[in-house]
Amino acid sequence: MKFNHLLCAVSLTALATATAAQDADLLVFDYPGFEDPTYHGTYVAAHGDSPTFSFFGDEEEAFQKLVAGFQADVTHICAGSVTKWVDSGIIEAWDTSRITAWNDLDRNLTGETIGGDGTFFIPTDFGSTAIAYNPDEVPAADVATLNVFTNPAYAGRMTLPDNVDDAYALAYLATGVDNWQNATDAQFEAASNWLRAVHPNLRTYWTDPAELAQLLSSGEILVSWAWNETFPTMVEEGRPIAFERESVEGSSLWLCGYVNMVDAPGSEDKAYDYMNAILDPSATAGLMASGYGQANAAAMAAISAQELEGAGLGPISVPVLAQLPMPNDLRERQAETFELIKAGF
Repeated sequence: MKFNHLLCAVSLTALATATAAQDADLLVFDYPGFEDPTYHGTYVAAHGDSPTFSFFGDEEEAFQKLVAGFQADVTHICAGSVTKWVDSGIIEAWDTSRITAWNDLDRNLTGETIGGDGTFFIPTDFGSTAIAYNPDEVPAADVATLNVFTNPAYAGRMTLPDNVDDAYALAYLATGVDNWQNATDAQFEAASNWLRAVHPNLRTYWTDPAELAQLLSSGEILVSWAWNETFPTMVEEGRPIAFERESVEGSSLWLCGYVNMVDAPGSEDKAYDYMNAILDPSATAGLMASGYGQANAAAMAAISAQELEGAGLGPISVPVLAQLPMPNDLRERQAETFELIKAGF
């Protein structure tokens, strides 16, 4: 969103420590799993080793650690929270003239300048979020609409991600909004009320893809709002799963990338080398093998339609809510309200 997962909540404090020092001139603060050298092969070729990585479990943990004084050179975050990080003053703009693939990036993913002072976020990886379901138990007609989550026939056998961005992406789509960047108060309230209506039907809120796969495989869960990586994983294991991205209201696209930390202690040149490595066509196959699309559209053009479809990333003809940066006050309202909804309020 996803990375051992992008939004993956494997977050134990023990993970928030640096790996055994590799290239000490660059520290990448990241989700576990993104240290995979196939994602940054040209960096290794140029410098003889991977950067040093330090890990976090979710973005709020990362943010609080950095605000408290932890120093990193670049940090991996998702687009929905970029505005908060810009407003905090802990990141600085990238020089896009030093990003080799900048002109090859998918313009649907780059969003726009934030704050008028430059490009603070370089997209690198993305995926889809849609309805994963058990086709042996759930007719395709039932997942033709996102309102399957309000269907009493599946009460107690459905789940949503324990993630505010994914939950609100679903709720906005279900209530007719496919761009959350300019959501009105009325649209926010409608989405929140939809989530409140869905909450009693849920068995749980899942926190990582492995947990979701187990819930679906056991039959405990029949319908879920899910990241695309769950689909090919369960297909490969021979477990019953289908992935409906073309519900009439649409589906979502999550997007993550890197921000450049202010007063970073390491090498700025190597920070750009790392960005260029993860956007290089040589990294595309490694990212795809983990279920992630790469923001380099030119490189992704070499991926076959069959491969894209099998990964849950093929083209679709319904609305897509891209989880691009939103006003920070809106995201904070969503986060606070989501916690209340999960608590039954």
